[in-house]
Amino acid sequence: MTVFGGVLLYLSLIGVFAGIASLLRPLRFLGIRSRKTGLLVLALGLVGFMTGVYLPVSATRVETVRTRLDEFAPVFQFSEFHSISITAPKDRVYSAIWAVTPEEVRFYKTLMGMRFLNTPERRPILESFTAEGFLLLADDPGREIVIGRAGDGRTAKKLTPDEFKALQQAPPIKIAMNFRIQEVDATHCVLTTETRVYAVGTHALRGFATYWRMIYPGSSLIRSMWLRAIKLRAS
Repeated sequence: MTVFGGVLLYLSLIGVFAGIASLLRPLRFLGIRSRKTGLLVLALGLVGFMTGVYLPVSATRVETVRTRLDEFAPVFQFSEFHSISITAPKDRVYSAIWAVTPEEVRFYKTLMGMRFLNTPERRPILESFTAEGFLLLADDPGREIVIGRAGDGRTAKKLTPDEFKALQQAPPIKIAMNFRIQEVDATHCVLTTETRVYAVGTHALRGFATYWRMIYPGSSLIRSMWLRAIKLRAS
């Protein structure tokens, strides 16, 4: 639903802009030969965008806690998951997770800049996250790191890990992300990262659903490139 919703939103926005432009001068190369047709395209674009905003959203609940992320984010409506195999011992992978900088992650600065987010130069990404509003919720060396943020989307609420875990109704948006190392043998690991988001209230839910569907392609690319950068540093 996330991918479908994102495609629908982007196509609808293209229709809206094409319709607005065609009210001034019909875009004949798009098959819009009159202002009346342009108005129809604009209307269809607006309808499509609203449909994308109001696509149904359902919550997922973890029944059995298996990871530290499960402890802090057992219920969520939005998520993404990525994994990569790394030829390196788990301790080296763990160190690489903490050491990777924005310069090592392809497209990181460009995509974060498009979201109007700061990317401090030459500073490890996780260090920047925990210095700018994210909480270090769990840190099990060689196994799993969990960070989280709770707030209204613009400001973060200062909480302890236990307080974050207990949050159910407020603030409106709760985000948790992990890096988990699964040891295959002494020199091989599988590294995964998962992000989960729980939004409370209709306004926050619809607003975040729209935001998530639109940024998902870039977010997914960042996560994949981030894992590759960790692999390169650890190998």
